[in-house]
Amino acid sequence: MRLKDKIAIVTGSGQGIGREIALAFAREGAKVVVSDITDEIFRVVKEIEAIGSEALAAKCDVSKPTDVKNLAELTIERFGRIDILVNNAGIYPSKAFLEMTESDWDKVLNVNLKGAFNCTRSIVPQMVKQRYGKIVNISSIAGTAVGFAQRTHYSASKAGIAGFTRALALELAPYGINVNAIAPGYIETPGTQGMAKETYDQIKKAIPIGRWGKPIDVAALAAFLASDDSSFITGQIQIADGGYTLQ
Repeated sequence: MRLKDKIAIVTGSGQGIGREIALAFAREGAKVVVSDITDEIFRVVKEIEAIGSEALAAKCDVSKPTDVKNLAELTIERFGRIDILVNNAGIYPSKAFLEMTESDWDKVLNVNLKGAFNCTRSIVPQMVKQRYGKIVNISSIAGTAVGFAQRTHYSASKAGIAGFTRALALELAPYGINVNAIAPGYIETPGTQGMAKETYDQIKKAIPIGRWGKPIDVAALAAFLASDDSSFITGQIQIADGGYTLQ
């Protein structure tokens, strides 16, 4: 129960990694605001309530400042404080750079990078007021450690998250706020289910640990970074990729 009675907002938590982070936080005793653009948030809230914790569903498009402002206000109105923010919401379309339009680029950067800015800007003032907070940003090995073809916009956004994390950590440290990021490697999520078996197996062979990552692998690390066990860690990008980037 490392997060007992903490109030956590997890963006993009309707499915995949975000859902698993929300559930992991609930198991650790947190009250969780489940935020996403889909109705899946209501299913996740029921899962959290079944664990025995409290949850609030909040629809939010992180690329829209007004949505994010409403998310922060709704959370404070319901729980009175915000202890943890996980900037997880993101999209990862595939597109060759030579075919990429400005619209393609802007859509990914607006959700993945500007979305984290929007959420942090709306929520940090409450953390500053409390003199306490934990921010966990979800980056990726793409852009921060390696490059992936067809993902220049995604890689740029995730590299931006890494820089955002380091700089923000310096500014917020005097207020008792820790800012860290997780850079996952290949993780099995609903978005990877349509992958050809040959491709899946080829990637698996390239991971020294011998398997794809699971959402819980990222969620367990997020729970640690959101807890007081990590109070002396800030501004770090924690890679969770089974050793993929060591080769």
